[in-house]
Amino acid sequence: MSRTRKHYTADPKAKIALTAVKGQQTVNEIASDFGVHPTQVSQWKKQLQDEATQVFASARDRQAEDTEARVARLYQEIGQLKVELDWLKKNLAMSVEAKRALVEADHPALSQRRQCALLGIARSGLYYQPVAPSSEMVAVLHALDALYTACPFYGSRRMTHELHVQGYPVNRKRVGRLMHALGLAAIYPGPRTTLPQPGHTGYPYLLRGVAITAVHQVWSTDITSIRVRGGFIYLTAVIDWFSRYVLAWELSNTLAGAFCLSALDRALRIATPQIFHTDQGAQYTSHDFTGRLLDAGVRISMDGRGRAWDKIFVERLWRSVKYEAVYLKDYTSMGQAVDGIGAYLRFYHTRRPHQSLNYHTPSAV
Repeated sequence: MSRTRKHYTADPKAKIALTAVKGQQTVNEIASDFGVHPTQVSQWKKQLQDEATQVFASARDRQAEDTEARVARLYQEIGQLKVELDWLKKNLAMSVEAKRALVEADHPALSQRRQCALLGIARSGLYYQPVAPSSEMVAVLHALDALYTACPFYGSRRMTHELHVQGYPVNRKRVGRLMHALGLAAIYPGPRTTLPQPGHTGYPYLLRGVAITAVHQVWSTDITSIRVRGGFIYLTAVIDWFSRYVLAWELSNTLAGAFCLSALDRALRIATPQIFHTDQGAQYTSHDFTGRLLDAGVRISMDGRGRAWDKIFVERLWRSVKYEAVYLKDYTSMGQAVDGIGAYLRFYHTRRPHQSLNYHTPSAV
């Protein structure tokens, strides 16, 4: 276990060094009296002796030497800053994965530590090698996903109980971590728990008392996890509230916001809604996402306190996709999931009647 390194100011160093120069005590005795290591006593004594001649230098000489040193140090810092700024210009507005790829191991002037600091990423991430989850963990994740699809109002306590009933001995803390990793949260009115990324702009809730009476009046979007045999991938979709039509969807193997932007761009090529409603997740409060909507003249609405049930339209879509496409097929790869979900959504649009639409299909509406 590492110990915190002590730092000494000039006064105690000078006092210890002068005591050592007097020669009235051994180095070990001085170290014991002052609570320092003997090596430090020897180093400070030598430093005092080596630099003693500077004490008698004229004030003018010392001032000239200090000025020259400051100027040299300033030029060195300016040169280093120029190198860093030139290097940083090409490394902005990228995902963490993209930034890691830009770190140059053999850069002549910037260490890897400094590059990571400039990019705002952890240096340990350069060396991390992801480990595939065990088959037991994948089974727990699949069971958790199926439970949430059946009962999206269950929190971590009920999820833990249900997993115990199914024979998975996991505790509540682990269930909470797994739900967070899958992007699952119980649907219930309560305090706002989905927070935007620091620096992102939030928007007010615009749907209080609004009757949804027409196509393209209100669109919404969300993300869900889709299980495959080796783990999970993520599905996002843009849905029209009135017709339940899925205007665009995308799959991704990470939760980075690029696939959400891609789905939004595809949807906006079809039509422009009056209001676009989302939660306050970082993918939707980002400047890129909100900027697309504002440029298209769309009013942005975001979940407010106690508005959990506004996600019910998208949650119903996720339930249908998982029970009628994902669980029945048990996809083994992302490519298989893309083909299977695409085929299901064509069926969902053109052949699957909706009770809430008087048994019409979304395409007909």
